Amino acid sequence: MMFVLIPLSLALTASSIDYPVSPRGDVQDVFHGHAVDDPYRWLEADVREDQVVSDWVDAQNDVTFDYLNGLQQRSDIRRRLEQLWDYERSGSPVKVGNQANGYKYYMARNDGLQNQSVWYVLENLEAEPQVLLDPNALSADGTIAMSGASFSDDGRFMAYALSEGGSDWKTWHVLNLETGKTLSDRVEWSKFSGAAWRPDGSGFFYARFPEPEDGAAMVGRNLNQSLYFHKVGTPQSQDVLVHADDEHPDWGWEPTVTEDGNWLVVHAWKGGAKTRLYVRDLRNGVGPLVDLVPNWDDAWGLVGNKDDVLFFRTDKDAPMYQLVSIDMGNQLDGFKPVIPEGDSLLRSVSYVGGHLVANWLQDACSRVSVHDLNGSLLRTVDLPGIGSAGGFGGYQDDPETFYSYSSFIAPPSIYRYNVDTGEASKWWSPDVDFDPADYDVRQVFVQSKDGTMLPMFLAHRTGLVRNGTNPTLLYGYGGFNLNMTPYFSPSRLAWMEMGGIFAMPNLRGGGEYGKAWHEAGTKLHKQNVFDDFIASAQWLINNNYTSPSHLGIQGGSNGGLLVGACLTQRPELYGAALPAVGVMDMIRYPQFTIGRAWVPDYGDPDVKAEFEALIAYSPYHNITPLRAYPPTLITTGDTDDRVVPGHSFKFAAAMQFAQDGDAPILIRIDRKAGHGAGKPTSKRLDETADVWSFLSEHLGVVHH
Repeated sequence: MMFVLIPLSLALTASSIDYPVSPRGDVQDVFHGHAVDDPYRWLEADVREDQVVSDWVDAQNDVTFDYLNGLQQRSDIRRRLEQLWDYERSGSPVKVGNQANGYKYYMARNDGLQNQSVWYVLENLEAEPQVLLDPNALSADGTIAMSGASFSDDGRFMAYALSEGGSDWKTWHVLNLETGKTLSDRVEWSKFSGAAWRPDGSGFFYARFPEPEDGAAMVGRNLNQSLYFHKVGTPQSQDVLVHADDEHPDWGWEPTVTEDGNWLVVHAWKGGAKTRLYVRDLRNGVGPLVDLVPNWDDAWGLVGNKDDVLFFRTDKDAPMYQLVSIDMGNQLDGFKPVIPEGDSLLRSVSYVGGHLVANWLQDACSRVSVHDLNGSLLRTVDLPGIGSAGGFGGYQDDPETFYSYSSFIAPPSIYRYNVDTGEASKWWSPDVDFDPADYDVRQVFVQSKDGTMLPMFLAHRTGLVRNGTNPTLLYGYGGFNLNMTPYFSPSRLAWMEMGGIFAMPNLRGGGEYGKAWHEAGTKLHKQNVFDDFIASAQWLINNNYTSPSHLGIQGGSNGGLLVGACLTQRPELYGAALPAVGVMDMIRYPQFTIGRAWVPDYGDPDVKAEFEALIAYSPYHNITPLRAYPPTLITTGDTDDRVVPGHSFKFAAAMQFAQDGDAPILIRIDRKAGHGAGKPTSKRLDETADVWSFLSEHLGVVHH
């Protein structure tokens, strides 16, 4: 297999593309005295309900797939992707049960090319896995996926959620683990909620929304979430309402039950990182929910409890997060530090085997330490290198836990760890068709426009020559307090195998350096995120890794917004752009599904200063007519009810209308696909092959 650079002049042009007609309307809104045109408002309609929009989607797909299928290298890229993807992947085992009745292990595993991972049960870690639940049997095309799983601690039941076509809507079912049979229970219209079992397996707490009106399920605003308890073996109509707040329809509820079953802890959310805490003592029957943290000032996350002492990870008085405790029997003493704030981000804490396992992020790389319940450091966990570790779940009285480790060039391996002794052993590792020694990974630091230094990972083949012509993919996110850490991706491996550089900067708006780092990329400061990404692109060019004609940019969701904003602000800096499922209309975004929950990050268009910041970078509103934009492939799915596809539809229509030059502006709209979660392997392979083929064509990599 060989990939070579060819002159860009030989690449396909868009001169022969006849785009579908996208009629421009005269819709206009006025915000704070500012007229905002929205000529493609009609494309906001639900593609599954509106025939005009559906026909437009079909016409766009006809043009896009005709173009993509004409790329000579696509079939070879698709074939190689399938080879690289075809390796067994495993999640960490979940240990379920108790000492009296014994334990079993449950895990999700994929043989490589299965559309959906299959859940297995193991009697012990040496036993042969037995199929527990196979979602692939639920649909011929793999578009029904498991979107949630929760086990009752008595080992009797598993609540599992199914979602169709990538939608966020989930329907909960109950599996009897002793018989392997699914019960008649059916809990509908749940979204953004897990299932929190009572330890005796009698039922679980969950949150749901009211049933949407006809035609509104995929685009209507998600308001008035309420908290319920479902008793096993009863219809949903008999579920008990635990908590609702009619005065705050934009608040949501995430329930957790402590391992001993004594406490129901409810995290209230309305978007962003900040939460409130409500607690109920379940030993007192139907006692009240206590408003433990009655403000929206900080982020809180339950770690566990020991009797009446609850442990929380929080950024209260600790921008890099700390672990605190509170004695519910003596609340006047308030919260006390257990693991204090350090120089690195305290990413998560687990309470397992009578110990606290702290997962830290140091310059976006994992390090892990083990502490006693007073917070004293006992030891660190040795990790193989620059990568990401996660897991460390388990019972509070059982020292056994599991964690995974991966990096850009290390597929996820599962380790078994004893928190008492510190003994670790590799329990499972995949066999992937590549040699890690053929690749280099390094971390550099980039100076942004305002002088802020940010880290950036670089991964590529060994022996790379910095001659300014290397095809380079710059990937970013920068939002919602999320951390971009090194992890293994067979699709990115294929890109590097073709000779491409993969670059991933840690932008402000993420959580890699705590609260201040996050807030420096929100609301009136959102432009910092785009400046960071543009500075990263400029660094790659200035250091002779690549040049604008060989540089592609990619991001999804909030990262799609990132690509859209940087594309409209600096189109001359890139050779190709790949915005996926992006938030492109920053004025209308709160009007759809869960968009209102993004206001803490983006700002509210009804607030004058925040509107002015939003309209200044909103990708849809900052497309300049008769300007030359680089080749752009927009991707979305018709069942995306997280970032509704109307964002991408409107952006594509406006870009096609404005484009001055031969570079193609295409939109690829996946049918029966959503925001990304649960997408079947076959669809992922097809989409990646299309995206890599488009990128290769326009950055100068062609397969022979």
